[in-house]
Amino acid sequence: MATKTPASFYIPVVAGFGALAGLFVGTAQGNGFLGILAGAIILAVVAWGLVNLVPDERAGRWGLVAVFALAGFLMGGISAALIGAAFGWFFGWFTFWLAEGRYRAHLVPYLTPGQVLWHYTFRVICGAILVFLITPILVVMPLSFNAEDFFTFTPEMLRFDPEGYSLKHYDDFFTNSDWQAALANSVKIAPMATLLSVGFGTLAAIGLSQPHVPFRRAIMAILISPMIVPLIISAAGMYFFYSRIGLQGTYLGVVLAHAALGIPFVIITVTATLVGFDNSLTRAAANMGANPVTTFFRVQMPLILPGVISGGLFAFITSFDEVVVVLFVGSAGQKTLPWQMFIGLREQISPTILAVATILVVISICLLTTVELLRRRSERLRGMSPA
Repeated sequence: MATKTPASFYIPVVAGFGALAGLFVGTAQGNGFLGILAGAIILAVVAWGLVNLVPDERAGRWGLVAVFALAGFLMGGISAALIGAAFGWFFGWFTFWLAEGRYRAHLVPYLTPGQVLWHYTFRVICGAILVFLITPILVVMPLSFNAEDFFTFTPEMLRFDPEGYSLKHYDDFFTNSDWQAALANSVKIAPMATLLSVGFGTLAAIGLSQPHVPFRRAIMAILISPMIVPLIISAAGMYFFYSRIGLQGTYLGVVLAHAALGIPFVIITVTATLVGFDNSLTRAAANMGANPVTTFFRVQMPLILPGVISGGLFAFITSFDEVVVVLFVGSAGQKTLPWQMFIGLREQISPTILAVATILVVISICLLTTVELLRRRSERLRGMSPA
């Protein structure tokens, strides 16, 4: 059972997090240092008051949410009120979580204070890295609904005024001939490149998984080198090679280039799937008269299919989002969606880019979710995880 902790522990910790929150609020108000001091002092007083003066935890937490929401509304309107309410909920929960000793409830009792500190510090660091990586993506999404042709939040958007939001950038994407031509090119190129990547990558992975193949490690290193070599070097090499054989600036050239970039993903995912494959199944099929082709499609392929599909999805994402190689080996007739976005940033500041970016993020999330589901299914089929 959790035991209460002394005020000398939880008050400084809450004050430290309050100083961090005050840094953001103070910076938004024009004085970060004052925000740090105010945040630390206010949250230290709040932590002591919640634990010692409020008899009911639930009432204290909801009261803090209301107070912080009111303070945020007075400082910056509805948007600030929502942020204030989130801060109030977090600090109310965090204060009682520390004061009641609940932070040790799910830990083994023999951990030292230093080990407990590192346990939660490590998780805070991981969470901070995640926030740092995902924040730029989250910022783009609401900006794509901006009613103005700006790349920043307008006062109307911050006030949650309906007039500050619009779907006009999405409408421009679906009605503009340049954007639609670029989308059509991406749809034509990515699936074909994916099919080639899956075909060649799967065969290569199966071949390299055989122990009798000589120089397996060297061949594997060469095949996955497009993932390691800087993309600009690969693009320049493809440009000079394709220009010699007449593929530079052609549809086939772009498809082959994207297929070369996608093959390493297929090889890695299929090879990982083949690690748990029971080769006695193929030998049993051969003993019963099945030829190699029948054995592959009836025995081996169903078991490695999740890895093949996962590799294909990664290859598709690589081709659909790639811009450097297509700039070198493509022409104006093969202008893909990322290429059009690059032009929109370099030649004309088009907020439609934000709408396109949001659509691509949603597609990527759906594909990655599919990959994760397939990975779990593959593990279940190989007996590596429970059903």
